[in-house]
Amino acid sequence: MEEKTIQLFQKKNIVFIATIMMDGSPQLSPVWANYDSGYILVNTAEGRIKHKNILRDPRVALSVVSNDNPLEMTTIRGTVEEIIPDYNYIHADKLTSQYLGQKHYPFKKDNEQRIIFKIKPEHVFVMPELKMDST
Repeated sequence: MEEKTIQLFQKKNIVFIATIMMDGSPQLSPVWANYDSGYILVNTAEGRIKHKNILRDPRVALSVVSNDNPLEMTTIRGTVEEIIPDYNYIHADKLTSQYLGQKHYPFKKDNEQRIIFKIKPEHVFVMPELKMDST
């Protein structure tokens, strides 16, 4: 992926992930995510709607827009190649540092198990640089 896209995943930008419901309709969720070694990593909890949808159909779409400049954005279609347990909150803590500047994930719930969607980007669109006319 382009460096510009990778940078969007390294900042506090909320990522939106779309999954496919059983009836074929889209389901959209705001999530925390990062980019590592060719994959987008999305952290969530087991049993959520997006998790159930991905177990049935691993195709997803993602969108991320810069908080600083809404013209810096990307949309991605890809496939969840692996669901990785994050039961020790290692990835959740890493994202907490990125998004909140805190050391530990503050939203832990009893009996909630965190997981990571390892997404292989397949189609990436990056908004081209736009020159703003001052007139």
